[in-house]
Amino acid sequence: MAKKRRRKKDDPVAELLTGLLFLASIGMYLLTKSAAAAIITFVLVLAIIIAVRMILNQQREERLRRSGIYDIDKMDGRQFELYLGLLFKALGYKTEVTRLAGDYGADLVIEKNGVRTVVQAKCYSKNVGIDAVQQVQASKAHYKAAQAWVVTNRGFTEAAENLAKSNGVTLIGRERLIELMLNMNPATKPKANEVAAAAEATGKTCPRCGKPLVLRKGPKGEFHGCSAFPKCRYTLVESN
Repeated sequence: MAKKRRRKKDDPVAELLTGLLFLASIGMYLLTKSAAAAIITFVLVLAIIIAVRMILNQQREERLRRSGIYDIDKMDGRQFELYLGLLFKALGYKTEVTRLAGDYGADLVIEKNGVRTVVQAKCYSKNVGIDAVQQVQASKAHYKAAQAWVVTNRGFTEAAENLAKSNGVTLIGRERLIELMLNMNPATKPKANEVAAAAEATGKTCPRCGKPLVLRKGPKGEFHGCSAFPKCRYTLVESN
């Protein structure tokens, strides 16, 4: 049986402007009894509506650009995990980015005010399904967490939303993530493009804290050190 597609949410602004267009035209016709006047009113109001929509679209585009979401959309899964680790840390959480393999269903473990939370991070080009909800819910017991979240740069399927609701899993989708980033102090907000560039530069991450490793020079030659230095002093010296 084919799955039913979810209906797109109605645009209240579009509905309001469309209603205004027809009301203005009909009102002018009733007032003047002139079809020509009604047509002119229709054209003028339509032009105003188009101008308003263009302004709103420009404002929305600027909002998205300021949030940094477009840089996040270019990330791979690991880069997104590292970015969220820095993001939650800037928000006052103790943050641990789990290892790539054997993470027991949690990409991050964060803690604030004594409350531990496991997080599944999904950087996708489509909506996140129920697997992410199942995995993060299953990881709560292993990490002794009180809460479970799924964070994504996209949205969620209806099945994922229903399962999350029945299991008490918090879903943080694109709009909530954008709001979170916009409301942060710009001085403390991590820059998505810099996180991605640092991770891509070496392809290595710190096994202790999950931050990107960067190439450094020391008395004995080059080595990879944690970008969180001096808080994290992990180093990796590769043998030739």
